[in-house]
Amino acid sequence: MGILDNFERGLERVVNGAFAKTFRSGLQPVELASALRRELDTKAVVVTRDRILAPNSFTIFVSAVDHDRLRQIGPTLVDELTSVVQQHATKQHYQFAGGISIRLTEDPHLTEGMSRIESVNVKGTVAWTPVIDIGAKRYPIVKSRTVIGRGSDADITVDDTGTSRKHVEILWDGTRAQVNDLGSTNGSQLDGQRVTQAPLPPDSVITIGRTRIVFRVLPQASTIDQFADLRVDEQPGDHQKPGQGDRKKPGDNFWGTP
Repeated sequence: MGILDNFERGLERVVNGAFAKTFRSGLQPVELASALRRELDTKAVVVTRDRILAPNSFTIFVSAVDHDRLRQIGPTLVDELTSVVQQHATKQHYQFAGGISIRLTEDPHLTEGMSRIESVNVKGTVAWTPVIDIGAKRYPIVKSRTVIGRGSDADITVDDTGTSRKHVEILWDGTRAQVNDLGSTNGSQLDGQRVTQAPLPPDSVITIGRTRIVFRVLPQASTIDQFADLRVDEQPGDHQKPGQGDRKKPGDNFWGTP
């Protein structure tokens, strides 16, 4: 199975129903994956016999119509595109100077279905960031203990009558995660199996009531190095250096709009 097949499968869980109708025309997510692969191949530079350096910071410019359509997928699209970049780099033996960052933004000069990519090498470190996705919302894990439930005193509140006020907690020690059911009425599941307490690997799915919670640990460029730190009001053609402008905080969007 090829990289693009994996990419399409990764989007299946979000691009369905109403999204499927939305993506019948215009720029397709799989086209962005192909464009990123071409960008890597075009910009890769042989530094030494054993080192081929590829860009790690990407800005994808799309039309306003496609931008509005693509942002409906939410952060999952950027996660899947990042995975495509990582897999293609591994296959081609490319190396990166720092963490991968991908940003989508509007270009009023582009027509629907068209895109262009600007990429640079940004030296930096990789920051492994734990997050949970609930529906179309993403929540960064910023504390060692995060409680999820329908009560207002939970750290993350879900609108689901099938959950308890404090239903589950996620523990994070900086490198590993654990999920604990907090004595909930209806119980909790981890990847389809009932759970009371268990380690929480990346890409695990916790189910409480009717709510599906996806736990991820994302490899991202450190904040000071992220190309996505460019000002959100920057127009195509501006060439502000990475790291200048407004800093993004964990959980900010990737879409080039406030």
